[in-house]
Amino acid sequence: MSDISIVEIEPQLVIGIRRIGSYELLPEMFPEIFQFAVGNNIEIAGPPIFVMHRTSEEDALRANSEGNADLEVVIPVSEKIGDTGSVKCYELPGGKMAKSIHKGPYEECGPTYQALFAWLAENGFAIIGSMREVYLNDPQEIAPEDILTEIYAPVEQVIDL
Repeated sequence: MSDISIVEIEPQLVIGIRRIGSYELLPEMFPEIFQFAVGNNIEIAGPPIFVMHRTSEEDALRANSEGNADLEVVIPVSEKIGDTGSVKCYELPGGKMAKSIHKGPYEECGPTYQALFAWLAENGFAIIGSMREVYLNDPQEIAPEDILTEIYAPVEQVIDL
């Protein structure tokens, strides 16, 4: 777990796929979007991202247990393409974000999220949109304890402390 900071993120052109289900679908969604990009000679311009459309831990856990989580995986690309089937191309919004870095297995991100939510509350910030996880390295190439995940939450200051 790293320090939490407020950063300004630029919008990113991405291609992505979106499904409803449990979080167990994510490991099959990332290869699908990469295979689409490679198969269509699309230049990948950054690491893969999971866009979370639930903005609280309770909502995310409930949606996962009910099997109706809104799952979206995207990868940044260098140029716009037309939408095809389940793959959409759009600009992922930028803006003011709280950022934290989790080091370790994905399934152990919980404490990093709890620290992020607590920090936001203590510092007068509210989450105003979809959070995202940016995966900085490939879990097939490194040990689980060395996995790095950037966690971003779009925020606005709601209380001046």
